[in-house]
Amino acid sequence: MSTDTNTTAETTTEQATESTGDDSGGCTAKSSDGSSKQESVDEKIGSTVDDFDADPGQLTAVGLGPGHPEGMTQRARAALLEAEHIVGYTTYIELLPDEITEEADELYDTPMCGEVSRTEEAIDRALAGNDVAIIGSGDPNVYALSGLALEIIESKGATASMVDYEVVPGVPAAQSCSALLGAPLVNDTVSISLSDHLVPMPEIESRLHSAAGESFTIVIYNPWSRKRRENFQKCCEILLAHRDPDTPVGIVHGAGREDEEVMITTLGELEALGEAEIIDMTTTILVGNEETYVWDDRMVTPRGYETKYDY
Repeated sequence: MSTDTNTTAETTTEQATESTGDDSGGCTAKSSDGSSKQESVDEKIGSTVDDFDADPGQLTAVGLGPGHPEGMTQRARAALLEAEHIVGYTTYIELLPDEITEEADELYDTPMCGEVSRTEEAIDRALAGNDVAIIGSGDPNVYALSGLALEIIESKGATASMVDYEVVPGVPAAQSCSALLGAPLVNDTVSISLSDHLVPMPEIESRLHSAAGESFTIVIYNPWSRKRRENFQKCCEILLAHRDPDTPVGIVHGAGREDEEVMITTLGELEALGEAEIIDMTTTILVGNEETYVWDDRMVTPRGYETKYDY
């Protein structure tokens, strides 16, 4: 197994739960000999299927689940053990069990910057004849790269069938965090990412107003970014404009990881926790609806059975 690791000129401590984080540019990739690889990465962008002579290999988007080996599905584990090359965000590569990394011919990771170049790297390796897995935490279809992979494959003049493209689902953060909090997601739910650099804040605010005004449990991904602190503050203001300050709120930091932390609080107390360590880019917040309550240190959102059955 060989490892091809790209590093940035500046170190960042922000890490995303399901998305790959803030791809704000300005990252300079380094090769193993310390020379800049940014030029070679840029040259690969825009390559087409005609640039590859080999019979294509397989490309698989694999969801790791919450982060610990026990949270990975058997299907995901099998797909990773079969892959010759594994490509992913550095933090996600580091979450892989030794049994998987030792079986891989090559590991390729990039830091937070590099969503597009990392995904294209995986596609190019597959077009060059390798069986490749591109990984992410949670599920590949939840604030992740499975859609981007299909877009890039199409832009190269290739097809998903050509690389036998497959998505292996994983347990999304909303579900893994919900399990730690009790039963907050058994009714209608809306998910919103606060630090999504691809979506303008006015659009995020509009989604929050709409969700908060309806009877939805709201799942908030990536709530706190050093570059977007005001997003969290604005989110709390919008939620309080629509919901009672006593609304139960569940906070899960680092679900399934060594620094996992779980807290149940109220909407009125949420904004004050913005500077606390429990809320960062690895945190998921679940805001209950008007029927959610706390019982025995667990959030409970009634499904509605009590309206039809006596128990």
